[in-house]
Amino acid sequence: MKDDYAKLPVRRLSVCQHKHLRRPDSIQHMPENTSFPSFASGAGVPGLTQKLCRPVDLLTRLTHLPRPLVFTNGVFDVLHRGHVMYLEQARTLGASLLVALNTDQSARRLGKGPDRPLNNEMDRACVVAALASSCCVTWFDEDTPLELIKLVRPDILVKGGDYDMDKLAETAAMRSWGGQALALPFVTGYSTTALVRRIRNSS
Repeated sequence: MKDDYAKLPVRRLSVCQHKHLRRPDSIQHMPENTSFPSFASGAGVPGLTQKLCRPVDLLTRLTHLPRPLVFTNGVFDVLHRGHVMYLEQARTLGASLLVALNTDQSARRLGKGPDRPLNNEMDRACVVAALASSCCVTWFDEDTPLELIKLVRPDILVKGGDYDMDKLAETAAMRSWGGQALALPFVTGYSTTALVRRIRNSS
């Protein structure tokens, strides 16, 4: 394990917290099972909540983040070491990392199971926002993040796993404005589905 961490590049964590981003003043609403649209930003935990951003506010927010901008997406349901190392690696490819989460409805359409995601969209967003690698966390309700990518026009698109990037509509969109699209391999031995199965079998 020590050798694995030694391979991770060293970087300054302050890049994501750009000086022009205003720290929110209070958390007005953060109840359990609250959906993204009803979340009112505020600052009980400013380093976390300032990263959460509604899609409608993305263009304004992203003007304050340094480029190149890296975009990645996923459910990130039960966060494990594989997720964390993947996001860390994605972050090193640019100056800022935007993570877009499937909403609960979007995630259910992926066919992972009737009870997935186990964690609701707001809980998942808060956990990802707490990671040093993430600079901004948003969400999308469609089956794919294509429309969000077209809106944001990131410099680099990153997918996890063995995707054939040339066949993705997202890749075609990226290349239309000179962006790059690439796949990063998953960390071997880590899977949310396998982890959930293991927990259930042991109970």
